[in-house]
Amino acid sequence: MPKTVYIPQLSRYSNSFPDPRIADQGGLVAWGGDLSRDRVMSAYTKGIFPWYNENDPLLWWSVDPRLVLFPKELKVSKSLRRSQKKFDIKFDTNFQKVMENCKTIRKNSGEGTWINQELQDVFQALHVEGFAHSVESYYEGELVGGLYGLYLGGMFCGESMFSLVSDASKAALAALCQKVLEIGGDFIDCQIPTDHLKSMGAVEMKREEFLDLVEKSLQCKSKIEMWR
Repeated sequence: MPKTVYIPQLSRYSNSFPDPRIADQGGLVAWGGDLSRDRVMSAYTKGIFPWYNENDPLLWWSVDPRLVLFPKELKVSKSLRRSQKKFDIKFDTNFQKVMENCKTIRKNSGEGTWINQELQDVFQALHVEGFAHSVESYYEGELVGGLYGLYLGGMFCGESMFSLVSDASKAALAALCQKVLEIGGDFIDCQIPTDHLKSMGAVEMKREEFLDLVEKSLQCKSKIEMWR
């Protein structure tokens, strides 16, 4: 019989989290609390992220295995290399619209989304501070794809991506890899393993190994600024 793991409820009066190394097999670390700025920052620096459906309580995860993309290991197919040329890539020029598109496309597809107004508000605040960033793909002046996440220490914590035309989000990811390399970053946290991202070079990593990587990467002192 599988061992029952107690999942603690977070207090609204403290931003501390349980050790993610002892999370349950599915990766659930805790539930409850809120999406305050300090709690969200505390979570990501410990390799924890919020992920839940619209009618769920607030759930905090550190999944095992974790999906990680090292920028130098990015695989760009011949077809993507050709299609990249048609996109105009920009950084941090339309952060809110990127989040809204990520939310809307997931809802319209019936997948459900954790990107509620509270999450949008805290990430927008972190964007203004220079921690949260967006990468945007434009075609003929229109925003057609992109992604967003947090850059902490030497890691980019990817949150979500969207694409309205073929390869738009892949082009944004390729640009992100180049940006992370340029600023001396270490890796991109892709969170949940997917075949799509693995086809582009992302690899699965045991949670213990990933958390060690996070601790090491946070020793870097990244420059907190808007990306242009």
